[in-house]
Amino acid sequence: MDIMTVNPGKRTGRIGIPSSKSLAHRALICRALADQCSGIVLDGFSADIKATMNCLKGLGAEISIHEGVMEITPVKWFPEAKQSLQAAQLPCSESGSTLRFLLPVAGALGREAVFVMEGRLSERPMERFEQVLIDHGMKIRRDGRNLYCSGKLEPGEYKLPGNISSQYISGLLFALPLLDGSSRIRIETDLESADYVKLTEGALHDAGIIWETTQDGYLIPGRQCYHISAATKMARIEGDYSAAAFFLCAGAFSQQGITVHDLSPDSRQGDRRILEELERFGALVEVQGREVTVRKGQLKETTIDGSMIPDLIPVLSVVAAGVRGTTRIYNAARLRMKESDRIMSTCRMLQSLGADVRELQDGLIIYGNGELKGGALVDPYRDHRIAMSAAVGACICSEPVMIKDAECVGKSYPDFWEDFGSLGME
Repeated sequence: MDIMTVNPGKRTGRIGIPSSKSLAHRALICRALADQCSGIVLDGFSADIKATMNCLKGLGAEISIHEGVMEITPVKWFPEAKQSLQAAQLPCSESGSTLRFLLPVAGALGREAVFVMEGRLSERPMERFEQVLIDHGMKIRRDGRNLYCSGKLEPGEYKLPGNISSQYISGLLFALPLLDGSSRIRIETDLESADYVKLTEGALHDAGIIWETTQDGYLIPGRQCYHISAATKMARIEGDYSAAAFFLCAGAFSQQGITVHDLSPDSRQGDRRILEELERFGALVEVQGREVTVRKGQLKETTIDGSMIPDLIPVLSVVAAGVRGTTRIYNAARLRMKESDRIMSTCRMLQSLGADVRELQDGLIIYGNGELKGGALVDPYRDHRIAMSAAVGACICSEPVMIKDAECVGKSYPDFWEDFGSLGME
């Protein structure tokens, strides 16, 4: 697949959504470190989840997939287990979550490993994180797209900023319980994307890991063991609010609306905030059990704080272009360090569709007039969320939208084009 052409017009219908990528990463890691075999049930396997699965296999876990069920035999991390003398090959692809979660885990296991990076992953910020791990016993060096690590992570005090990546904190929370002594995490700035760390806390709690929350971080006892209870030995991963956001935003332009099912009403997922953001835009949001329906209401301009919802900004920017008025997005500077520079790529995607947009250092100003033109080729910069947002933009275009490198959606949502194409035209 190279170029996907999306016809203009508002959509309506019902969609079943794939399993949460964020929850699947965390469940896989906890179960691969546990004291017994277990499994998870997934609806859909994205490239990022396959990256975490392949890296865990490289660290010694055995993972098999059959008809949506992933069966996991844990890594042999116990001290008496024999470790391979050969460096583990860990193909983390373009997945920042995989790299940042598993780098300290490799150190906790004392494994020599090579993380193989693709795309922009080698350009994304890691210097401060790597230095903290080096200061606590690991050896880390880079050679192009390869990141080499060895050495044993040591307990102690870990100081990290909270405004670069919440994944630093999550990675340490996975690794530090395995160490020989207690450790402390001190977060030196306000923690952005804190909801993602809450997801990690939830996964750790479910795996029997304990910690103490402090005023500026965490106190984590060492010598802990991950344990999966009999009641959760086979767990189903709930639907993904991040993936659902594209359909829910498309529903905001439709009188008949779009319904997405398999969304937990009490989900821990931070991107559940999409419902609040759409209501602030004036869309009609209805939650019935595990179904969410969004319809067009009296749409209006708003302001959006991007600090807690970075993955939602591209598609919310499309909604902003579809209302009459000026919407400002701020506190989103971290978007420049994603699969693309998402402030730049979102701006150019909208401009390609005919929107009036101004790029700021930490966000965007979108001068919406209620419609877009389309008729142009959109370059998503091989960023899955930009490509899917451009498809949502077609809902308010007068001409077709052509999207380059459309297969990039496979990073998080391989079946997106099929699912989007299944919607009816209003």
